[in-house]
Amino acid sequence: MNNKQNIIVNNLPSCTEGEGGGYIVFATNNQHKLSEIRQILGDSIKVLSLNDIGCNVDIPETGDTLEANALQKAQYVYDHYHVDVFADDTGLEVEALNGAPGVYSARYAAVGCAATPSQPKDHDSEANMTRLLHELGENNNRRARFRTVIALIQQGQVHEFEGIVNGQIIRERRGGEGFGYDPIFQPDGYDQTFAELGLDIKNQISHRARATAKLADYLLNK
Repeated sequence: MNNKQNIIVNNLPSCTEGEGGGYIVFATNNQHKLSEIRQILGDSIKVLSLNDIGCNVDIPETGDTLEANALQKAQYVYDHYHVDVFADDTGLEVEALNGAPGVYSARYAAVGCAATPSQPKDHDSEANMTRLLHELGENNNRRARFRTVIALIQQGQVHEFEGIVNGQIIRERRGGEGFGYDPIFQPDGYDQTFAELGLDIKNQISHRARATAKLADYLLNK
């Protein structure tokens, strides 16, 4: 860690210090995720990104479960920056596809493809949705669930939180908000997709909202 990073990190209060609950690092630079988490937590805790602490490394995700990936990212930041940190991993699990894409959700279109210049890139949401809809085809079993796992490392102790939302995969994209698979996922109890519902409603009912609520409850009430 260079001197600038030392200055940044050493001047952060822990997540239980100061007014408003202090600070904690979210091991991501994904602006969609940061916006969701910050909106869910509100003013209770200030959430810093990897950029905020001077970390610009593309932290590897080599685990074969959501739990392993979340912990791998959090552990990297804790080991290198010595701050309280949490990381998440999210997967879309489709019943008719035996739980796929699951841990490979962000790079589903590229899984099993030969490495070529035309190969879909990681986090190519359009390509991921296209592959998923193709593989489901006309299958009438559209049941699916989003699952988020959060790994928190606080003062060296590891804690995990899980959030699940059940729903179904519709047959065509609908809506312009959100990200990832939101345009084709319709949560139970609603006749709109996540991408149609908008962030205000999504952040009350989503898998990430449910996992984050458990995280916030732990941080604020332990």
